[in-house]
Amino acid sequence: MEELPDHLVWDIFKNLHKTNDRNSLSLSCKRFYSLDNEQRQSLRIGCGLVPAPDALLSLCKRFPNLSKVEIVYSGWMSKLGKQLDDQGLLLLSTNCHSLSDLTLSYCTFITDVGIRHLSSCTKLSSLKLNFAPRITGCGVLSVAVGCKKLKILHLIRCLNVASVEWLEYFGKLEVLEELCIKSCRGVGEGDLVKLGTSWRKLRVLKFEVDANYRNMKDYDQLAAERWRKQLVLCDNLVELSLVNCVIAPGRGLACVLRKCKSLEKLHLDMCIGVSDSDIIALVQEAKQLRSISLRVPSDFTLPLLNNATMRLTDESLSAIAQHCSKLESFKVSFSDGEFPSLLSFTLQGIITLIKKCPIRELSLDHVCSFNDVGMEALCSALNLEILELVHCQEVSDEGLVLVSQFPSLTVLKLSKCLGVTDDGLIPLAKTHRLELLVVEDCPQVSRKGVNGAATSVSFRQDLSWMY
Repeated sequence: MEELPDHLVWDIFKNLHKTNDRNSLSLSCKRFYSLDNEQRQSLRIGCGLVPAPDALLSLCKRFPNLSKVEIVYSGWMSKLGKQLDDQGLLLLSTNCHSLSDLTLSYCTFITDVGIRHLSSCTKLSSLKLNFAPRITGCGVLSVAVGCKKLKILHLIRCLNVASVEWLEYFGKLEVLEELCIKSCRGVGEGDLVKLGTSWRKLRVLKFEVDANYRNMKDYDQLAAERWRKQLVLCDNLVELSLVNCVIAPGRGLACVLRKCKSLEKLHLDMCIGVSDSDIIALVQEAKQLRSISLRVPSDFTLPLLNNATMRLTDESLSAIAQHCSKLESFKVSFSDGEFPSLLSFTLQGIITLIKKCPIRELSLDHVCSFNDVGMEALCSALNLEILELVHCQEVSDEGLVLVSQFPSLTVLKLSKCLGVTDDGLIPLAKTHRLELLVVEDCPQVSRKGVNGAATSVSFRQDLSWMY
């Protein structure tokens, strides 16, 4: 091993993805230890970093070429020692000269003062903050001003990020390619208009409003006009995820949905106000869509959707079937099974989609219209490899036995389905076609019934959901 060239040793280290394995190899001889120190580019640290500043400084000196650092304090308690604070970020920014990717999770001691130190990290291209309650919009703005190459920004549960001047600054820079904002109470849907011309650079946008707290900002008529008049060009947007958002007709995010020509992945979760016209306009532009995930409010959850123009129906499914010739994954879920949406997607609409699109993965949750007839239609789904049924109570053994006839199915997941029993799984044990079978909380299916039904089987039964 001592005679191996350096580049071959580096290749060995690159193929060791577990930190323990790398550490073990580096301790086998001084040469490997030295090469590992030189080659190590990523580091993940957290509660074991005691005392935090001294330990971090030692690591930065040992690994001079670190480019990716992840600091995680999940599960931290005071008895584990003091967390990394602002002084620690100063040490990191001055001693980690190649830093380009930084993640801070549950770092509750870090304030705007510490975040400002990162402005000296000129190579920083990715910053992810997960639950940083003491950081405000001023801190984020200082990073935007100092880190001109920042392309990826994640703000998750940063509860005190209220001001949005940083959004406007990023809008002028036109460098952001991936923006993720989740449960930041001071940032609303209407604020995204401040991105301005940066919309044209964005490739990934994930925006989630805290379901338990909505800051009802007063977006005046001027703001509404800004959405309509501003050319929100989203030609490069590949992935769009919106959770708990309000989609108002003709303004806000409704304008975005209609201009995503390159979109490949769409996730809409409990977005109020999404209508057939929005989906139709989107799929007419987004010819490259490969994945659609919809979680729809039920009739009881949102009575105002009794207005037929503000609900999703088979018209959306027909448009998807007509325009999305590359669609591989389709997931639909209704939020409340006790009060299902009876006027939304019908069985015929779902079957039309399955027949016209090369669906590889299908997930149906609380879709009360899907039954044994739908299972029969899946027998002609040539590309279907993964099927997940959750709370689909109209599917019985009569439909389940047809799974053995699905031409390409390898993975089947059943959860909280009342109509299926051990008898429905018997044909699967005979064909040996399934690679994975997952059965969870189905009251009439036993552990004995799933044995032999697939190469790999996962079984769990917790019936508390029934009571």
